[in-house]
Amino acid sequence: MSSGTTELAWFKSSYSGSDGDSRVEVAMAEEAVNVRDSKDAAHRLLTVGRAGWSQVVHFAARR
Repeated sequence: MSSGTTELAWFKSSYSGSDGDSRVEVAMAEEAVNVRDSKDAAHRLLTVGRAGWSQVVHFAARR
């Protein structure tokens, strides 16, 4: 993993329901934020720098 850790604490948004639809999980690392599809957690993750993640959150909050 690019985060430099072997164990990440993954979490889902409090806006995610429990009905089994698509969700995104996020795990914070020291220098990056890791994102994955909760339905397919064994596949690749997307790793974004903290500054980039801040921009994503800011953009999403405006929607």
